[in-house]
Amino acid sequence: MIPSVNPSGSDTRGLLYYLYETGKYEDHTDPHLVASFDGMSPDPGRDPDATLTDLQRLLDQPVMALDKHARPAKHVWHTSVRADPGDKILSDEEWAGIARRIVAATGIDPGDGQPGCRWAAVRHADDHIHIVATLVTEDGHRPDDYRSGARAQAEARLIEKELGLRQVAPGDGTAAQRPTSAERHKAERQRRERTAREELRETVRRAVSGVRSDQEFFDRLAAAGLLIRRRVAPSGDLLGYKVALADDLNKDGEPVFYPGARLAPDLSLPRIRERWTADTPASRQAEAILTQPGSPATARRRAASTAWQTILVIEHGEDAVAAAHIAAAGEVLDALAKTSAAHTRRELRNAATAFERASRSHIHAVRGHDRALRQAARDLVQGGPALGRGEDGATTAMAIDMLFFLITATAHWHTRKGHAQQAEAATRAAEHLRTAYQAAAAQPLGVLHQHGRRMNRPMLQRQTALLREALPELAEQILAEPGWYALAATVAEAEAAGHDPAALLSDAAERRELGTADSVSDVLVWRMRRTADLPSDASRLSETSTAGNRSATRVTTTMPSAPGRQHSGEDTSAQSR
Repeated sequence: MIPSVNPSGSDTRGLLYYLYETGKYEDHTDPHLVASFDGMSPDPGRDPDATLTDLQRLLDQPVMALDKHARPAKHVWHTSVRADPGDKILSDEEWAGIARRIVAATGIDPGDGQPGCRWAAVRHADDHIHIVATLVTEDGHRPDDYRSGARAQAEARLIEKELGLRQVAPGDGTAAQRPTSAERHKAERQRRERTAREELRETVRRAVSGVRSDQEFFDRLAAAGLLIRRRVAPSGDLLGYKVALADDLNKDGEPVFYPGARLAPDLSLPRIRERWTADTPASRQAEAILTQPGSPATARRRAASTAWQTILVIEHGEDAVAAAHIAAAGEVLDALAKTSAAHTRRELRNAATAFERASRSHIHAVRGHDRALRQAARDLVQGGPALGRGEDGATTAMAIDMLFFLITATAHWHTRKGHAQQAEAATRAAEHLRTAYQAAAAQPLGVLHQHGRRMNRPMLQRQTALLREALPELAEQILAEPGWYALAATVAEAEAAGHDPAALLSDAAERRELGTADSVSDVLVWRMRRTADLPSDASRLSETSTAGNRSATRVTTTMPSAPGRQHSGEDTSAQSR
């Protein structure tokens, strides 16, 4: 159950008109009062003799009784209380009880003989009510409604338990502002899937991925088609910004602008600048040398390696450093979604959108330590869109696989810290990544599977024995998985390249989180291919990879192997592991 307290307004009748209007909104059916401050307020929905003006005058009476100069300019309090889509349909009596508890908890009408405000609860759909109140008590004072939003949330958690409703994780005040009812209805009228606020939030968030300056940030916003207004001090210093969609207009035909801070707490200009101001010119120059712009496949390999190293930081690093890495992980997700192929794009975008909530908490992130992740996001953007097949498609699967474990580690971190909403958001993001992985990995793993199936019997027996020796506790589970043949082909390829396959297998299996994997063999394939710097796209392999059936033994007798040995084609990201 989600109570949403809106900013105070000044037009009681205008709000009542919206609550009782049925012609414009499909979900406004049978609007009627379920409760009010006195239990007998006029109901314009079901009483043919009652009017909106009657109800408005009754609610506004304490306000109008004040001297004109003493009346508050914003005297209308409004909150909606919405049940979860999976909850049972509540009766009017149940909604009435909920309304009374919310106004008591928020200080609007505290009860117990204390003076309260006048209020009314209107139900115009099965799943929610609206409560409207006027912010002057019966004795002419302002109510104690400080932090009414947080107080309403706390009461909603108690109501959920008592009524057997879905229990929403408690918030901590770091969530982005939800769209208002007016914004949602405007989106419906314009046939938009999302509100303008939500579209702008996602576009701005993606524009931030890996940026290093104000100008680069604004250039990306402009390239995305947003209208931009900069807030500049008399000195010429840039203080902030606003953005708007070109086709989102107000009643006067002007674009509706949103400041960055109203899109999300971390999208204000000062918070955005924190991401790169910790970088020094020397660190940027060093990163530029180590990570020259490359292909989409190269960028995805680097992102996979960086994500893997980040898991250690989140598991064992200081809280402030871990928080910075978690925030930067969101940038990598945004960049990967922005440059993904069509068959993975939707799920990756959903993952990035879900993870946005997990990227913020009250633990202040110390920036600068997250340079590698932010550089990985930058590389993905500069590398451009992936084709979704060949090496691009295979490295996408590899990157998603590594990010899945990073996001899972983030969910565990938030759980340990008591961040319920963030943990839930990270878990939802991981599920979207799981689906995206299945789409991305099907073709490259299918090719590896074919290579493994074509291995001759002695070679396959050799790989089976090697697996049982290296991973005795996991061997039987892996051998029963469909992905075993892809892993066998990878083991043979790694051996032919001069690596110690047993050491690679052991190292890959020891590095966490196999319990959350649908297929252990799939995970080991990508970990081994990344560590050994093997081509991700097995379809590019020559037939000698299947001839590894005959040649692997010969190759390994002339090419000494050692744990962690890399062949001469290793890139700089592999050297840094």
